[in-house]
Amino acid sequence: MRYAIYFAADADDPLMQLGNAWLGRDTFSGRDLPQQPVPGLSAERFHALTTDPRRYGFHGTLKAPFSLADGQSETALVEACETFAGEIAPYGITGLSVNRLGRFLALTPDAEEPALRAFAALCVRRFEPFRAPLSEADLERRRKARLSDKLDTYTRQWGYPYIFDEFRFHMTLSNKLEDDGEAALLADAARARFAAVTGRQRTCRHVALYTEPERGAPFTVHTIFELTGSASPQDALVRAERLSREETV
Repeated sequence: MRYAIYFAADADDPLMQLGNAWLGRDTFSGRDLPQQPVPGLSAERFHALTTDPRRYGFHGTLKAPFSLADGQSETALVEACETFAGEIAPYGITGLSVNRLGRFLALTPDAEEPALRAFAALCVRRFEPFRAPLSEADLERRRKARLSDKLDTYTRQWGYPYIFDEFRFHMTLSNKLEDDGEAALLADAARARFAAVTGRQRTCRHVALYTEPERGAPFTVHTIFELTGSASPQDALVRAERLSREETV
């Protein structure tokens, strides 16, 4: 069993409904959904180009998938999520849009989002006590991407390279796209499909716990937690970083 802390929303949120429909799987129930056709691509090809994000479920990564550390339990993790959500206030972002992120297609922010960046960093720090160290096999798998020294250090210390100053929020919509023609077709279709939820301000009110029953199995939503606290992500992160420094003195 692995767990992940993800950006997501309630099942009735249009963003989640559109994302699930695009990927062809309901991350709440786990059931398959019919994918609407993409002009210029066969149904089989569209399905094949979305296999990886379909398995992980529609989401934005905040704390990457992890196994539980010795002495930790799912019950304790859920309780920690509830406490965390009760401390942090909802925060706003300018909006999302469909873009190429390297060779992938994803929903990414339209502007720099300090609150979202702080929220992600806070999740990395807050839930670190629950994470078991990466196995040597997992480390080697990450290192195949030829990580820089800094990214390698982040991976060894925190279990994932793209955090803190290296974090770039994204909600993945495709596998790695090698064919520019296919990428263009997918991008055009995604921009039309997500038009109702892109390019507009959004208040982020939730944080999600996803689970993977066994390696390679589809991730599904365990619980969506509503943010009901009073601390902004930026203020909470400043306090967390200060406490961390004090503990190391």
